[in-house]
Amino acid sequence: MPSAIDTASGRILAGPLAAEVARFGAPLALGMGLQTAFNLVDAYLIARLEPEVAGPALGALGICDQLAAVGTIISYGLTVATAALLSRRRGQGDQQGVRSIAWQSVLMVGALSVITALVGVFGARQLMVHVVGAKGKVAEIGTSYLRVLMGGGFTIFFLLHLTSIQRALGSSKTPVSMLITSNSANLLLAALLVYGPGPAPPLFSWAPPIARALGIPRLELLGAAWATLIARALVLLPIVIIMVRRFGLFRPPSITLPHIGIFRSIWGIGWPSSVQLVVRILAMLVTHSLVARAYTTAEDQSASTAFGVVFRLETMALFIGLGWGSAAQTFVGQNLGAANPQRAKLSGYYAALFNSVMMAALALVYRLYAERVIGFFDHRPEVLEVGVRYVRLVGWSYVCLGIGIVLGSAIQGAGATKLTLRLDTLVVFAFQLPTSLIAVMGLGMGYERLCQIVALTYFAFAVVYILNYRRGTFLKTQLA
Repeated sequence: MPSAIDTASGRILAGPLAAEVARFGAPLALGMGLQTAFNLVDAYLIARLEPEVAGPALGALGICDQLAAVGTIISYGLTVATAALLSRRRGQGDQQGVRSIAWQSVLMVGALSVITALVGVFGARQLMVHVVGAKGKVAEIGTSYLRVLMGGGFTIFFLLHLTSIQRALGSSKTPVSMLITSNSANLLLAALLVYGPGPAPPLFSWAPPIARALGIPRLELLGAAWATLIARALVLLPIVIIMVRRFGLFRPPSITLPHIGIFRSIWGIGWPSSVQLVVRILAMLVTHSLVARAYTTAEDQSASTAFGVVFRLETMALFIGLGWGSAAQTFVGQNLGAANPQRAKLSGYYAALFNSVMMAALALVYRLYAERVIGFFDHRPEVLEVGVRYVRLVGWSYVCLGIGIVLGSAIQGAGATKLTLRLDTLVVFAFQLPTSLIAVMGLGMGYERLCQIVALTYFAFAVVYILNYRRGTFLKTQLA
């Protein structure tokens, strides 16, 4: 009798394609969207602390998230490479190759976790003060937060990596359920650890009595860090158990010493994905910097606050796109492994189509309820004015952003990560950055023009990925 995972792969390789892409991708997209929602509420917890605490805490949170993201970016590159190799091997029916690659990739992520932890534990203050230039209370609380976050970086590395392995092998509901469980636990723990027995907003008024009964102190920003680590760690053990029992991974004889050949294969495919994310983050940081330099003063930081809020909201669109993109990666990889490039290519189109529908719905909701959504985080009129204007100028382009993300993920599923790096670099460095600098610093245009450039950038991503996807050269990528 075929196993559940064999049945899932059979559907990916031979089932009705549109229906199977929808069945596989919808849970991933919804799960990733919910993960973002939980993270947004986490930021809401910090913002509702006392003003003298919330200000420095939010400043430290933004800095630490960017610093900690470096390790996550490198880890994610390894994860993308592992998923591409595993889905191809799965399509070929090479179970021993699947087991070897999965184990060796875990060794690589483990080594990266150790390096990141050492840097975080012993170098957090140097990163905050000497690299970023943080001062005062921001530097003080940020150092403690960063030390915990990077010291426990293995939790997010392995959570994303192991759930991506499951997805690459044909399982979509299990990894999503693990992510949702982790984020739900994070939300509950954060309310307890951030507020402790002290005052809390009405939405979380249930937390102080429980914290008081359990003797949990009020840790504020540091509580958010510990809540995140504990919540992620809680689901790692069941994930490993599922992978051993259901997928047959991490068993002898696949548990071996490091294999340099497999390491090279994973790294060769993974590093372009990591650099590609750095390019995207760089574009966002430059936009933030331009807003801060041109549209804020020492007395009025509302424009920076507004862009910070809308960029966080935009992560909802990004993560939903990554959910459908993950489905496209799996279908492309497994069907290429089964020597069916036409089905592989068509699956990317279907995933992009389904994602476009969700992006259009999200953009409509944001446009209709912009004031309420932004006001959930900051209801000051000056912040609402800038934030609502951004959503109404950029929201329509989320469909284009999603097309670029999904088709790019499909190309990565074939292992052609260098191609996606070139395409992202082309759009960001040939269009977004130069036009943004000229419009803001050269011509002194208003922030509305910068919003329009962001929207046009998303349109450009869609165009270049559609053109390259239609060519189909990525389908001929050879994997070691």
